[in-house]
Order: sequence, then structure tokens, then C-alpha cells
Amino acid sequence: MESEIIEIMNNAFKIIEMCDGHICSRCLGRNFSKTVQGDGNLERGEYVRHLLSENAPEVSSEVSSEVSKDLVSAGSPNPCYVCNGLLDEIDATENSTTDKIIKRIDESKIEFSNFLVGCRVDPEILNREKEIHDALDLDVENIKKEINREIGKDLSIRLDREVEFDNPHLVVMVDFKNENIELQTNPLFIEGRYRKLVRGIPQTKWPCTACKGRGCERCNYTGKMYLETVEEFISKDALEMTNGTSAKFHGAGREDIDVKMLGSGRPFVLEIKEPHIRSIDLEELENRVNQHAEGKVEVLNLKFVGKNRRSQIKTSSTDTYKVYRALVQTEGDVAKEDLEPLKSLDVIKQRTPIRVSHRRADKIRTRHVKNLEFKRLDSNLFELLIHCEGGLYIKELISGDEDRTNPSVSQVIGIPAVCKKLDVMEVNI
Repeated sequence: MESEIIEIMNNAFKIIEMCDGHICSRCLGRNFSKTVQGDGNLERGEYVRHLLSENAPEVSSEVSSEVSKDLVSAGSPNPCYVCNGLLDEIDATENSTTDKIIKRIDESKIEFSNFLVGCRVDPEILNREKEIHDALDLDVENIKKEINREIGKDLSIRLDREVEFDNPHLVVMVDFKNENIELQTNPLFIEGRYRKLVRGIPQTKWPCTACKGRGCERCNYTGKMYLETVEEFISKDALEMTNGTSAKFHGAGREDIDVKMLGSGRPFVLEIKEPHIRSIDLEELENRVNQHAEGKVEVLNLKFVGKNRRSQIKTSSTDTYKVYRALVQTEGDVAKEDLEPLKSLDVIKQRTPIRVSHRRADKIRTRHVKNLEFKRLDSNLFELLIHCEGGLYIKELISGDEDRTNPSVSQVIGIPAVCKKLDVMEVNI
């Protein structure tokens, strides 16, 4: 008899003895997943039993020679020593674990195209299985992996849905210890661009500084500093259409409240938490948002994306390219020739501006002005079109921010200047 067969049989006898003869075929076969060919652990276990019953008298090993054929049969009236009958629920012909999951999914009315199965089992089951693995020095999968795989295969066939490991729409968690089935709906991600056509609207919700969002007289008990935000204009309709529980807005940077966002818009990803409906009409969502925003905010180019896009649009600001239009006013008159030196602006050393120093690290950042054009409008008024790296504070580039930005527009023209109006014309990432 081949040595590999003898080793399999010797290990099988040891396992059966450790279980006092009470082990189901799945739990037996799982220990031979790397040494016995077969379509699943159930088939492996049945093969090992057959091998033992046919060849037990010929086996020479260190285990007791008095192991009877009763111990290698699959018909023990006692529950399996390892799983305590848990795997019987998976193989049941009626009211199986899969039946219960499908019923739970039907009741939830959750829409999904793919899924993943997870499980929780009694730690004692894992401990008993580990005893066997340690005793025989086995490196094989544990019972949880088998449960997840077998339920997943059954669900995939019966629901006609694919198992997805990286980014599943639905995660089915079977808690065998507490006899509960939990359904976790993973977020839905929608990418697009927004244009902010009026000033005075922040990008995201801004809790009231007095009550920290709880609601007080100052904020008229809304909990917010501003009643309208870009985030809320977009998320309100998205939540209604997806029947999600909440939304989180991820923007490719942000503009100040008093700054317009024009051109082709700023990229964003809207994350919808626990959506019950995923296959929404994005053109309809776009129309609804634009209608309800009443010319204050527009969205465009909506599309479904994966969760990795959420972090990609938050790429380092130096990797982005932005175009600004600024209306600049000076304290004294400036001639056209006084503005010519502005075209030489290139490398900017900018210390964290005073106005954001309470929430940003105090450090010096280096940014580049790629191109600058000017248009004189009056004796003390001109317009700048600035092409630059992302992360450059334009208002401070103009004023100098008490010499924290160097060089600045004020420094180059030799006259104090301030930004009266600012528009973002383009954001490229």
C-alpha cells in the first residue's frame, strides 16, 4: 500500500479516536483538503471513510488496532464532536440555512447584484477543531471558511447572483451562536461634478459653532450655520431614490463659502450608506437635483463608481491643476505697466494662512503658478486669471497675508491689494 494512503488512514484513525467516533463527513474531509482529491469536503470525508472500511486491517500505525468499523461509519446517532451538528443545517433538505437567508433577503427588499457570506460560530467549535489540527500538525482551512463557501455556492445558484469578495453589494452574516441572520448593505458610490453658481453656500454641512449641531437660538434650532449646502442639495434626492440611511460627500478639495465654482465643475463622490435600491436612473437624479437647487447648484456627469474612487479624488493637492478668476482691488492707482511683473510669478512659498491656522498645520507650502494673465478694469481694479497647482491659497497670494505668502501680488506691484471676488474656473485631477 502506498505511503500516502497509509498516512491518510493513520491520520483518519487518530481524528476518529479523538472524536470518539462522532464526526460528520464534512468535518472529517476538511482535514484532508490538501491531500485528498474531491469535489468538496463532504466527498473527501466519504472517500476517507470508504478507505478505512476497506483497508483498516492492513494499516500499520501507532494508533490502537482495536478501532472498529463502527467508528468509521457515517451513521453515528450522536452529533458531530467538531461542529455539534451545525453543518447538518447547511445540508438540510428543508428549512436549511440557505432557506432562512433567502427568506430574510426577501423580507428586506434589498436590491443587489452580488454578495458575500460570513459567519460566526461558537468558539468551542473552533477550539475543538484546533485541537485536531494541532495534534496532527495540519495546515488546512477552518470550519468557517467551509461554511461561507458552501452557503455562498448554494445562494449563488438559487438567487442567480455572483459571489463578490472585494466590493460586494450585500454581506450576509450568519450568526449560528445566536441563531441570527444579519444583512449588511455596502455603500453605493456616485461620482459627478458640481457647479456652485451663487456665493454664500458651503460645500458641506457646517454645524453651529454655538451649540455644536444640537440646535439653539443662534441657529434657529437647525444645528447648522448655513441652511443650504452643496452636499445637502445633492444627497437629499439621492437618499430618496436609493432609500439609503445617510450620505457622505467627498469632494476634490473645496472652495470658500464666498467663492463660486464654475466651468466644468468640481469632482465629487457621493457615498450612500445602506442603499436598498442600487439601480437608480442617474439622469433622473441629475434632473431632480438641478430642479430642486433652483439655479444655485448644478450637478453633471453622474456615474456609478467603486469605493476606491472615493480616495482617488482626494489626491494630493499638488497633483491637481486649477484655474481661478480673481477681482483685485488696490489701495492706490496702478497702471498697466505696473501689472506686467505679475507674469513672472512662479514659485510661491506660503505659510498656512492666518484665517485657517486654527484648523490647519502651521507649515510652509511650496506651490507653483503655471500661468497668469491680467486685465486692468479701473485705476485701482483689475482681474487676474491664474493657472496654478492645487493647494495654493489665492486670496493670500494676492494680499500677502502679512508677509506669510512670498512673493505675493501686493509685493510685486508694490501696493497693498485684496481679493474682492473669486471664482474657481476649472479643477482638473
